[in-house]
Order: sequence, then C-alpha cells, then structure tokens
Amino acid sequence: MKKLLFGMAAVVASAAITLTGAAQVEAAEKKVRWKLAMTWPSTLTPLASPAPKLAKMVSDMTDGNFVIKVDGKEKHKAALGILDMVKGGQYEMGHSASYYWKGKNITTTLFTTAPFMMTAAELGSWLYYAGGMELMQKTYDQYGVYAFPGGNTGVQMGGWFRKEIKTVDDLKGLKMRIPGIAGEVFAKLGVTVTNIPAGELYTSLDRGTIDALEWVGPAMDIKMGFHKVAPYYYTGWHEPASDMQFLINKKKFDRLPPKFQAVLKTAMQAVSADMYFENFGMSAEAWSKMKTEFPNIKVKTFPPEVLKAMKKATDDVMESYAAENAEFKAVYNSQKAFMEKGREWSK
Repeated sequence: MKKLLFGMAAVVASAAITLTGAAQVEAAEKKVRWKLAMTWPSTLTPLASPAPKLAKMVSDMTDGNFVIKVDGKEKHKAALGILDMVKGGQYEMGHSASYYWKGKNITTTLFTTAPFMMTAAELGSWLYYAGGMELMQKTYDQYGVYAFPGGNTGVQMGGWFRKEIKTVDDLKGLKMRIPGIAGEVFAKLGVTVTNIPAGELYTSLDRGTIDALEWVGPAMDIKMGFHKVAPYYYTGWHEPASDMQFLINKKKFDRLPPKFQAVLKTAMQAVSADMYFENFGMSAEAWSKMKTEFPNIKVKTFPPEVLKAMKKATDDVMESYAAENAEFKAVYNSQKAFMEKGREWSK
C-alpha cells in the first residue's frame, strides 16, 4: 500500500512539474520583444531621451513581459531611413521627425513644424483635441505605420552663421543645412539647401562644406561645438515648435494584446511631454551661462526686412503646395483654423 501511495505521489509530482514547465514555456512565448530605431545617436539628449524612457516604462508596467531594445543611429547607420525600416518590419518602432520624409510626402512636414506656424502648446492641442491625430494617421496609413507624438523641442533657434545677415542679399549663395519647408523658403531666397545627419554637422561646418546650419537650441547646439566655427547665432522663425514622432509598424501593433497596446500608448504620451520639459530646462540652463562661458557667441535676430522676405516666401510655398495637393491642403487648413483661435489665447 505504501508503495502504491508513493508511486501515485510521484506521478502527481511529475505531472505538476510538467504543467509548471508548460506554463513557463507558454509565458515565455507570450513575452514580446521589439526593436526601436532612432534617427539620433544614443548620446544626443534630449532628442534621444524619449525612446529609452519609453522602453523602461513599458517594461516596468508589464513586469518585463514587453521588452523594447533601442538602437541609436550609430547602430543601424540609417538616420533618415526610419520610416522605411519601420514600414518594412526591420524595426517594429522608430523615433524621428516627420519632416525628414518631405521627399516622400510633403504633408508629413506639417506634423513636425513649419515656419511661422504653431507653438508647442498650440500644436499639441491641435493634435490631441482638434483632429490633428486623425489627420496625421490618415497620412501615415499610406505607409502601413501608426504615428504618435514623440516629444517637442519648443521654439528652435534660427541657426549658426559664419557671417552676419544684414540684408536678404547676404543669404544669396550661402550653403546651409536646414530641413523641411524652411529649406524651401531659404532656397527661394537664394540659399543652397542640404540636409545632413547629426553626426556629420560639425565636420561639414568646420570644413566649409556648408556655411550655416540650424540644429535645435543652446543646450544641444553648444554641446555640438558649432559656436567654434560659426559665431553668429540667430533667434528662431522657422521651427516654432518641432514635434518628434514615434512610428509603429501597424501589423505588429495590431497583434499586441490590448493591455500592451494601452501601455505603449500611455508611455508614448508620457515621454513625449517629458522631452519638452527636459529640453526647456536644458536650454534655459545653457542660455543663462552662454554670455559668460562663451562670450564669442553673437546672438542676433534677423532684420525686419529679412523676416518679411521669409514670411512672404513661406506663404508662397505653403499656398503652392495647398493648391496642388489636397492632402496637404486639408492639414494646412486645419492647422490655420486652429491657430486663429489658439493664437489669441497664446498672446
């Protein structure tokens, strides 16, 4: 009898071990592992801040069952190829700025920024509460990806120049790195425009490949060393609020459990807001020290004559695209309509 009971206990124990093992295998199979590619080098904070923070939040909120591995530009070597990599499934997610896809679809530029357009508060409100998210997703549906706000720099500085800009004629013949619609505006004013990844900016400016560039603001710009070769630092006009984007492969997102989808959306919104605050704090600190630590930097504002020419060129470019592109027109008109209400409160 004892042998029989002992044998039965052994069978039960063995079955329990088997079931436990099966449960562990099932749990392991349910664990989600994604990869995220950034346009930025991993050290380029605050642009490179949202993605790692997102990965940590998602892991923490799912008890380590949803893991996102973040690769900076130094890993994948395709800073301006994020949309294609996410669309193709090489990466489940990406973090970049929509105006880098200007060559694919001009409408995408409006989801990052455009000259003389919305502030960070206005753009965020338009996206979340005035139909902006729906319009952005309609554009990105064409590429099989979901798009979500991924952090905002607020107003950006107007760039670093080797020489002072006193008249519109001073712009003619300049070679400048400047993306998006602002690049087209400068091109209309005689500037030769190019777009260069972050890692090549200082070298290009130092070697004279370009005469000027715009990047972000004092916290990031001084860290890049631009002031060493181009002392004239101009205040902003072209990027009143530059919004980054998280891009997600639609098929991969749709396969996630609903809980993981909710966690990811919540984390994206949280780190998006956090980047704006981080950048503001860093820039405020850098600006306060700039005069004493870097006295060679000459802060300038473009003369009224130049700003007037920029505004006219901007209006011409925007209206031209709206006339020939229904998708662009719908987004542009929606933004302008919201600005008419929002700007009065901004003032």
